[in-house]
Amino acid sequence: MSLTDLHNLSGKRLKALQQTGIHQPMDLLYFFPRRYIDRSNIQKIRHLHSEGQPVTIVGKVSSINVTGYGNKKRLEVIIQDDSASLKAVYFKGWKYFITQFKTDAYVALYGTPKQYGRQMSMAHPEVEQLSEPEEVANLDKLIPIYPSNKYFSKAYISNKIISGWIEQTLNSIDTDDFLPDDILQKYSFPTLMDGFRNIHKPEKKNDVQQALDRFKYEELFLFELSMGKIKKDRTERARGIPMKAGDFTKSFFNTILPFELTEGQINALSDLKKDLSGPTQMNRLIQGDVGAGKTIVAIGALLMAVDSGYQAAFMAPTEILAEQHFFTIKKYLDNLGISYRLLTGGQSTSLRQDILTDIEGGNCNIVIGTHAIFQNKVKFNKLGLVVIDEQHRFGVKQRNEILQKGENPHLMVMSATPIPRSLAMTIYSDLDISVIKDLPAGRKPIKTAVRTDKEREKIYQFIEKSVDSGDQVYIIFPLIEESEAMDLKDATMGYEKLSKRFPSVDIDLLHGKMKSEEKEQIMKRFSEGKSKILVSTTVIEVGVDVPNASIMIIEHAERFGLSQLHQLRGRIGRGSKQSYCILMPGSQLSKAGVFRLKKLVETTDGFKIAEADLKLRGPGDFLGTKQSGLPEFRFADIVEDRLILEQAKNDSWELINSDPSLSNPKYNTLQSVFEPYFKERLELFGVG
Repeated sequence: MSLTDLHNLSGKRLKALQQTGIHQPMDLLYFFPRRYIDRSNIQKIRHLHSEGQPVTIVGKVSSINVTGYGNKKRLEVIIQDDSASLKAVYFKGWKYFITQFKTDAYVALYGTPKQYGRQMSMAHPEVEQLSEPEEVANLDKLIPIYPSNKYFSKAYISNKIISGWIEQTLNSIDTDDFLPDDILQKYSFPTLMDGFRNIHKPEKKNDVQQALDRFKYEELFLFELSMGKIKKDRTERARGIPMKAGDFTKSFFNTILPFELTEGQINALSDLKKDLSGPTQMNRLIQGDVGAGKTIVAIGALLMAVDSGYQAAFMAPTEILAEQHFFTIKKYLDNLGISYRLLTGGQSTSLRQDILTDIEGGNCNIVIGTHAIFQNKVKFNKLGLVVIDEQHRFGVKQRNEILQKGENPHLMVMSATPIPRSLAMTIYSDLDISVIKDLPAGRKPIKTAVRTDKEREKIYQFIEKSVDSGDQVYIIFPLIEESEAMDLKDATMGYEKLSKRFPSVDIDLLHGKMKSEEKEQIMKRFSEGKSKILVSTTVIEVGVDVPNASIMIIEHAERFGLSQLHQLRGRIGRGSKQSYCILMPGSQLSKAGVFRLKKLVETTDGFKIAEADLKLRGPGDFLGTKQSGLPEFRFADIVEDRLILEQAKNDSWELINSDPSLSNPKYNTLQSVFEPYFKERLELFGVG
């Protein structure tokens, strides 16, 4: 069977199907209803109430009338059962609906009853023709409703047409299940074809849920199977570069570092040490909340690579973050005799060529940079380690591109976007994970409050007093320049107003459109305490570390995402002083905006905030599906369906470890489905 065998299929409708990704009958079976009409609640008309609950009524058509004039014409049909009468009213499309009724014929109507005067009525009820009242017992009780007219553009494809196509397909094709029998039995899943029948022709609600769980599991199982195979293949073929801590590493941790490591940092370093000295290539994610000290752990890894005679690359998604890492490394490693260079896109040709020569010649031990490190002109002498900060901002292909610049260099990625551990272990299945939850000793929890514009002067007085006592202040705006389209305070105008309000205070303006040298100069002034107030956009979101900065004002705070607000807040509280984050929302606050601000006031725990943000935004937006290389699942939600996700991971990894090639004949059907899926994964991930 092919799509062209479908009844009532015009060229226009075929094109509409293909444009929505339906190219073969199996695609049509995977086109699921968006909701179901439940016609099981059958009531007598006399017992109906205007309570907003949809019901089914059965009766005889006693009259059919078209009333009104012009655009206000409507169809009114009186239905009578043995208890009372009801009026069915149709406005738009009444010419079609009038063909569905015949006087003295029996019909079943499904809709929401409303009381108008003495008459009970239904607006635009679903109608089903019956030969006799008792025939209602044979009607489908759950009616699937598919995305139809608007979804298929200008091709008129009604719900009835789609249902007919799917029924025709279900009766015409049969296919073997690719999920192993032991999995179907383990979870009492329906077979593939039974699953389709339960979705498209269900007898009861439980049938739908059971089938839906099967299809959620199915796509998660394939994804986890591919992740498991990628990791197993890479582990088996990727010989590791043996590394160990030497003089540089020991000097840094024993002599230079001015504070004690937290338990989380010690555990992460222990994991790294074990990975780097092992027989295979390291692929580890270091996950930690803002301010947890991931950069110190990264420096430890960089030094182990240098101690072992290799070069290391430290990558960041933005120039300002790369620059911040560069200055952090300079601060700690300047007297160790290690060569480190900063490589970004905005450098002059002569400086860039000098850096490239140092890298290729082996005169540069550590390269800190942005995506500029990916470029073909960058050639390493002996690359042994790649560290990537804010890994979710880099595509999977990009991560693998830089790994090609050495012979199986170790990979360490860092993320300050907290994700619940069980979820992270499943999503980043190809990576080993270390979590740093505790903050460095001596840091006080940041106090967060929401304040209105009426309290602005009081806040400014608080800023004046704090600046006089040596504190520094961030004031964050969502835009660089004033926008006519959005009524938001902008950084440029805010800077001008604040300069007038605090004439004796050194104030600087920072935003992403500035040149690299200018941003560096402004951040340096603020870091050294020369400027007291920094008016900025979100370019300070990550990486900037100023211990004296203890106050942050966020203008139009409701316009920022929850995790973004948490990241911004993480720029303060880096010292021993009590820090304060003041959220200043605009006049119009949505329910989601109120929720975000309330959640930020309630907790400073990044993992709790991440949970809330996941629920608000959904996993696709939160995790950056396109950047991370994760598929956009059709049925599964990796937050809501976490249990199914973990089950799919455990089962798929057990299978890939026992039979990596799926060579057992019982997996033949699975292999035929998995092979093209896996090739697609490899293409997306840029590995193979």
